[in-house]
Amino acid sequence: MLVHGTVERGVEPNCLVLVTDEQEYLLVNAGPEVRPGARVVVRGTPEPDLVTTCMQGVPLVVDDVDLAEGGAT
Repeated sequence: MLVHGTVERGVEPNCLVLVTDEQEYLLVNAGPEVRPGARVVVRGTPEPDLVTTCMQGVPLVVDDVDLAEGGAT
């Protein structure tokens, strides 16, 4: 799955959420280069049954992240 959006801090510590027009995704294994405020394109696999401590968004296991045009890190 390929999704575009803006990375935001989650409500729990050390949680990053990708906010899209349709949904919020919890970024799982996004890597240290992904930071709040970045506009990104993420390729990954949604895992709605994955148990996490983040309690926000559909867990999305990240395969690859690219900075979207005009995005910032």
